[in-house]
Amino acid sequence: MTRTGTRFFAVDFQLHLETESVEQAHPTKPVCVLPSDSIRHVMRVLKSSATSAAMVCREGKLEGIFTERDALRQLADGSDLDVPVSTAMVHQPVSMRMSDSVGKAISLMSGGKFRQVPIVDGQGHVTGVVGVAGVLRYLVEHFPRIIYTLPPSPHHKMEERDGG
Repeated sequence: MTRTGTRFFAVDFQLHLETESVEQAHPTKPVCVLPSDSIRHVMRVLKSSATSAAMVCREGKLEGIFTERDALRQLADGSDLDVPVSTAMVHQPVSMRMSDSVGKAISLMSGGKFRQVPIVDGQGHVTGVVGVAGVLRYLVEHFPRIIYTLPPSPHHKMEERDGG
């Protein structure tokens, strides 16, 4: 570990992303609704719970996801909001396990343009939701170790000592 500079630190940070589980990215408790619930009801649930995604579950098992984006699409299209949410949800959404890495969460979110990814157990039961806010909080908590310890110009040599 004699090499210094920003490249070394970027690699070090990448290692954390691939080794730390998504549990470190502050997953939230899932908000679950039934496939038979109306879109209108689910939109009220989203508003009252101050969340941007509802997990559509039957007996605790993930069947779909309905997000703010889906709600906006329904409103913009003038769709009937009294039909079951199962008609407008994303069926079989991308999901993760709690043991998956933070790096995988970032990759899924970035590649699929997702703001929320459900976390499921081995039986398909929703145990949490990892969101952009949780990942951002994780990054903020870890950046000080990498960024704040760097000198202002890592490759710059001072001709004279700075300071007293």
